[in-house]
Amino acid sequence: MIAWTIRDGIMDVTLGREPCNEIGADMLTALEGLVRAADDLRPRVMILRSTAARGFCAGADLRELHRGLQNVSRLRAAPRLASFIWRIHRVMDWLDMAPFPTIAVIHGVCFGGGLELALTCDLRIAEKQARFAFPELRLGIVPGFGGIPRLERDCGASIARDLLLTGRSISAARAVETGLAHQLVPAGEGLNAALSTAEQLMKYNPWASAQAKAFAKKLPALRLAEEKALFLLMASRPGMREALEHFVNNSSAMPYLG
Repeated sequence: MIAWTIRDGIMDVTLGREPCNEIGADMLTALEGLVRAADDLRPRVMILRSTAARGFCAGADLRELHRGLQNVSRLRAAPRLASFIWRIHRVMDWLDMAPFPTIAVIHGVCFGGGLELALTCDLRIAEKQARFAFPELRLGIVPGFGGIPRLERDCGASIARDLLLTGRSISAARAVETGLAHQLVPAGEGLNAALSTAEQLMKYNPWASAQAKAFAKKLPALRLAEEKALFLLMASRPGMREALEHFVNNSSAMPYLG
């Protein structure tokens, strides 16, 4: 599901859950394991990429969420969902503020929770066919893994409103224009570009790099807390269950855009 190797100070992390690295209970546990490993290994640079053909990550595992909410009252469902949200935020916050540079390599779909995961990385390399979106309003919710505060921090409120309110996807070229991605490369060239970037990053003293990152990148803690509260409020309303029912009965190739 998640594998990693470390060589010459570079931790190469691959997400490998088919069909597109949807984040559910098992993926969250695997991400928590990644955090523990990275905390112990302290690589010089981490590269985060996907081996799934469809893309980097399609977001939360909505089918798992739908199953978990079936025949469960909103009162009983609320603490389960809150626990998941708090756990995923701990993972995302750690990755965001890790004491070493992180690089996301993105191809294909990078939607919802997948985009939120990519936004924790310091640098994002987009292959030409990558697409980025926050389609959560289709479910009657906002992104819940910290995406909007991080997008506001990195790219500004304007692009955050655009992606949030329209739900539409943007191309890799547009992502580079807005600062959402930092480099655009041909399909299949993302890892080579990331390794080249990692070599450049490792020219500098690790302590100095960690201090520079901490100075240049702050955790938007207040906005993250506000997002968690708003997400859980919106998720407690009937609209999300109705939208999930529509999602699981959608037979299109990309139901998260239906």
